[in-house]
Amino acid sequence: MLDALKKAVKEAKKKGKPRNFTQSIDIVINLKDVSFKDPKNKMRQELVLPHGKGKDVKIGVFAEGDMAIRGKKLGLQIFSKKELESISKDKRKARKMANAYDFFIAQADMMPLIGKVLGPVLGRRNKMPVIVPPTAPLDPIVEKLKNSIRINTRDTPIVQAIIGNEKMDDDKIVENGMAVLNAVKRKYEGMNVLRSVYVKTTMGPTIKVI
Repeated sequence: MLDALKKAVKEAKKKGKPRNFTQSIDIVINLKDVSFKDPKNKMRQELVLPHGKGKDVKIGVFAEGDMAIRGKKLGLQIFSKKELESISKDKRKARKMANAYDFFIAQADMMPLIGKVLGPVLGRRNKMPVIVPPTAPLDPIVEKLKNSIRINTRDTPIVQAIIGNEKMDDDKIVENGMAVLNAVKRKYEGMNVLRSVYVKTTMGPTIKVI
């Protein structure tokens, strides 16, 4: 699998036509013999990639006081209780916020309000916040999230995840891809679930791994 993935990554880069932006590289894993009628078979998890995804990650923070100040210093977007309450009257704004950020961090005492205002919107998108005590350091949490991706199979037997960009070193992309494959194997341990695996750039052709 490792050698096949290396070969596919090289080919995907080679066949991807130059664009006026840096293209992401995705791994696409088609599953077999898995029934998603059973919710336990769905894959919904965060995964830390060994080398990050080569793309800026947007993180929103629900906080007030000291945590809000520390979050601003890290360049994060802060949402106060007052802002949350204003969003509660506008479902369109709530959906827009949920779609605009990759991850959320929440001050623990704000979770009841977050659950009330944004629970259904964030839950459907697998974006419920990482809960943080008010005095906890944010730096390690932010650093971890910047290197993380979300895997969410929803109702289809397909895992698609970003594993880097076309400017990243091939070996780093491959290690990220293997991390995703290993996460899938852990989820469905003891089962032969891999129907096929591909890699592709954002606008390029799909290259078969297996």
